[in-house]
Amino acid sequence: MATTEPSDRARAVLDRHGKTYAEQAGIKLSDKPSALYRLLVLSMLLSARIDAGIATAAARELSKAGFRTPERMAAATWQQRVDALGRGHYRRYDERTSTMLGDGAQLLLDDYAGDLRRLHGAATSTRQLESLIQRFPGVGPTGSAIFCREVQGVWPDVAPYADRRVHDGARKLGLPESAEKLAELVPNAEFPRLTAACVRAALDPSIADDLP
Repeated sequence: MATTEPSDRARAVLDRHGKTYAEQAGIKLSDKPSALYRLLVLSMLLSARIDAGIATAAARELSKAGFRTPERMAAATWQQRVDALGRGHYRRYDERTSTMLGDGAQLLLDDYAGDLRRLHGAATSTRQLESLIQRFPGVGPTGSAIFCREVQGVWPDVAPYADRRVHDGARKLGLPESAEKLAELVPNAEFPRLTAACVRAALDPSIADDLP
């Protein structure tokens, strides 16, 4: 990769690889219960050792099946959830994941009346937000980091957020590794896209070689 200004490299990576995982899954992210819940589901699906394309496809199939709220997810049968995951080719973990989706939906209903904005309001820091998100079945540190990276576009108090994967990708791209300095390179609204691009670069080193 040729030497260029960090701002120019940031713009290049945004132009070529700056699609958030929520966008890839067909989620128009906003500070509304359904969109936030669908992001939580996506974060759980992406946590497994499975291709991101399969995880986002599975999230799309769950949405197509109507499971866009914790109420609908909890009301679905175990087999209906398995079938939706299978249509997204999320087959290796489909049975266990179906159970976790049902349990997680019920937890959200019981503790936060199905609204992740209530969970957000209960968190006094980003670290606590990560811990609360990790209470949901199948969502560990990786899943909570995915959720925070993507949600910072609609929950500004979380920004600027960057986890280890973002730092690794930023280093490979020749960009600043700290969240604060990385965020200075793009408008606030585009920072989730930049962090997603950095994650892709961390997973695929050839991305860095393809930039100016």
